Amino acid sequence: MVGSNGEHLLQQRYATKRRAEAFYEHQVINFLNEEMKQFISLQNMVFISTADGNGECDSSFRAGEQGFVRVVEDKILCFPEYRGNGVMASLGNILENPHIGLLFIDFERGVGLHINGKAEIIENEQLSMKVREGLARELISYEGLRLERWVFIEVEEAYIHCSKHIPKFIAIAKDISWGTDDEIRKGGDYFKVKAMKARKVKLK
Repeated sequence: MVGSNGEHLLQQRYATKRRAEAFYEHQVINFLNEEMKQFISLQNMVFISTADGNGECDSSFRAGEQGFVRVVEDKILCFPEYRGNGVMASLGNILENPHIGLLFIDFERGVGLHINGKAEIIENEQLSMKVREGLARELISYEGLRLERWVFIEVEEAYIHCSKHIPKFIAIAKDISWGTDDEIRKGGDYFKVKAMKARKVKLK
C-alpha cells in the first residue's frame, strides 16, 4: 500500500482517507514519467532530506547548473557532490540509512516534485560500473574537476507538490564558484557563530 502506517492512521483519525486515496491513485507513481524527466532537466536546485541509523534527520540543499540532477533511467537519477565544508552530514546519513527524500521546486513555474527513494554514494572511478561507459564519460566531462563524487537514487515514489502556496520568484544571474573554499563566497560567518564561540573562549 502506498504511504506509511502513520499516514494511514492519521487519515483515519482526521477523516481524510478518501482524499488521500484519490491522491495516491491519481498522482503517486514509482518511476519518473516523461513529464517529470523534462521538469528535472530544467532545475538548478533541489532540497534533500536524510536520516541516520537512529532516525535523526538532516535537511540540506543542492544546486548546480540547469539539469545538474541527471535522470539515468525511469527509476534512477543522480546528482554530483561538490567540495563542501567536509562535514558530510547527508552522505554520512546515507551510509547508515539509504532512504532519501528530494523536493524540487520551480519557483518561476510554481510547480513542485517530490521523489523518495534509496541512495548510494558512487565515486567517480565507479561510474563506469554504475552506468554505461559513454554516460560515465559524459557525466565527468560535463562536471569537470568541480565534483568529488555522486549520489545515485533508486526511485520508490514520485508525486507532485501542491502549487497553490508556492511563491513566484524570478531567477537572477549570479556568478558561482562551485566547490570554492573562499570564505566570503561561502557566506563567511553570517550568523556570527564563529565570533560568538571566539568571545566565549576569551571570557574563559
